Amino acid sequence: MAAVVRETNLEGLKLLGRGKVRDIYDLGEHLLIVATDRISAFDVVLPDPIPDKGRILTQISIYWFQQMEDITPNHLVAWRVEDFPPELQAHAEQLEGRSMLVKKCRPLAIEAIVRGYLAGSGWKDYQATGQVCGHRLPEGLRESDRLPQPLFTPSTKAAHGEHDVNITLEQAKELVGAELAEEVARRSLAIYERARDMAAQAGIIIADTKFEFGLMGDELILIDELLTPDSSRFWPADDYEPGRSQKSFDKQYMRDWLESVGFDKKPPAPSLPAEVIEGTRRRYREALRRLTGRDLD
Repeated sequence: MAAVVRETNLEGLKLLGRGKVRDIYDLGEHLLIVATDRISAFDVVLPDPIPDKGRILTQISIYWFQQMEDITPNHLVAWRVEDFPPELQAHAEQLEGRSMLVKKCRPLAIEAIVRGYLAGSGWKDYQATGQVCGHRLPEGLRESDRLPQPLFTPSTKAAHGEHDVNITLEQAKELVGAELAEEVARRSLAIYERARDMAAQAGIIIADTKFEFGLMGDELILIDELLTPDSSRFWPADDYEPGRSQKSFDKQYMRDWLESVGFDKKPPAPSLPAEVIEGTRRRYREALRRLTGRDLD
C-alpha cells in the first residue's frame, strides 16, 4: 500500500484549487490534476481518507479515456510521470499513479448524468412522480430495475459545499445552448452504452454515471474523471436482484454507513470506522481489477 495522500502542496507549482478529491495546479499551457485519497459523500468531504483511492480513480479514468477516444476527444495529455515536464520530476514519488497532465478548457455549467437503472435520486423521483428528470416511465417499475433505455438526466454544477440539482434537457439547453446540450447528451449516451456492455463482461452492472465536458475553443472535450467508483454506481452482476438496493463496488457502502448513524449530510462529517475505510478501499480495488484487468503496483 502506497503512502496515503490527503492533500498535496507541491513546492514551486501554482495551486489553482482543491476539489472534493482533486488538487489542481496551473502549469501554464496545461493543468496538473492530482487525485488525492480524500473521499466525499453527500457533497461533504469526510475526515478520513481511503488509502490508494486516488491511484485507483486515476487508473480507471485513464483506461476509460482510452476506450472512448473514437466517441469523443478528451483532456488527457500524459499520465506517466516520466512524460511530465521537468519541473514536476522532483515530485515524482507523490505524483506516480495518481496524476494526469491535461488540456485547459472551459468546463460546461452542467453535469452530464446517464441512468441505465432506477436507483438513487432517480428512484425517489419515480416514486413521487412516475418520472425521472422529466422522462415519463412505465408504471410498476421496482427499485434497481433496468430502464427501457438509458436516460440522459443532467444536473446543475453546484458550488463547493452545495448540492447539484437535477434538471431536464430543456433546462440544460437554456444553460449551455441547444446544440451543445444535445451533443453532450449524444456523446454521454454513447459512452455509457459502450461502458455498460464492456463492464457486463467483467460481471459489473453500471447503474448510472456522471460525466463532465468542457470547451477548448469551440471543441467539446470530455474532462475530469471517467466511469470511476466516485462518479458511478457499480453493482456486482451475480448479486443483482431488482426490488431492493444493491451491493456495490462504489461508495454506496460508505453512504449507507453514514445514513445508519444519522449523518445529516452537513459538515462536519463523522469519522469512519477502520472497517468502513478498509471495506471501501477493497470495493474500489475490486472495481479496478474487474474493469481493467490490472491491479495496483
